[in-house]
Amino acid sequence: MGDVADAARRRGIYLLPNLFTTAALFGGFYAVVAAMDGKFEQAAIAIFVAMVLDGMDGRIARLTSTESDFGMEYDSLSDMVSFGLAPALVVYQWGVARLQEYGWIWGKIGWLVAFLYAVAAALRLARFNARISVADKRFFEGLPSPSAAGVVSGLVWLGTELELTGLPVLVLGFVVTAAAGTLMVSSFKYYSFKDWNIGGRIPFAYLLLVPLVFILIAANPSGVLFLMFAAYATTGPLLALVRYRRRSRRQTDDDHPDAGMGSGTGTEG
Repeated sequence: MGDVADAARRRGIYLLPNLFTTAALFGGFYAVVAAMDGKFEQAAIAIFVAMVLDGMDGRIARLTSTESDFGMEYDSLSDMVSFGLAPALVVYQWGVARLQEYGWIWGKIGWLVAFLYAVAAALRLARFNARISVADKRFFEGLPSPSAAGVVSGLVWLGTELELTGLPVLVLGFVVTAAAGTLMVSSFKYYSFKDWNIGGRIPFAYLLLVPLVFILIAANPSGVLFLMFAAYATTGPLLALVRYRRRSRRQTDDDHPDAGMGSGTGTEG
């Protein structure tokens, strides 16, 4: 009886978590519309708002026991719009499209990079859905699409706020976009923070970190958010490098078990 009820629950459609998913989808859609109107700061902020809402729908579904197959599929499609298409179109409208002012080849590279990001997000989401039952919950394989969107939209927000222009800035825009797309489909491991016990005890001093983060973000939202997501994006390659060096050192020790041991033949007297 319980299995039948559980199956019926998973096939059902629940209002509350899907409202948050719809709101996140609206954030991505609004970002595209705002970018088309030249409102790039609003477009970038809308993607970050979508990111917050996307993080809430799954947690609300688990807390209220309203998880469903429909919700999972709907959330994945919403992610594709908000963190796949929206960042690609926003960064293209912001600066990559203006590369064609410096020659047709730059324009071609610009829209190809935007498409690379979009297709990488689609592949990343498809791989995540296909391996969700066997994946290690502690890590993501490849940069998560919301984090990649945070890097790209953070750059757009920061560049708009600082009024950055010129070819070097535009080239930086498509380099960052291409890098974010490549990291999404990479095999680098990214810590998921899913094993954090929010209800557990922590030292009192750690509570200061929460208001400190909010203070930093409030002081300079665009700069701090961009640096935070850019730093997280670099952790995958850095951790892979650390693991590679450890393996190389371990292999060297196995190949030379007597390395470091003295071989002198001292005598008394």
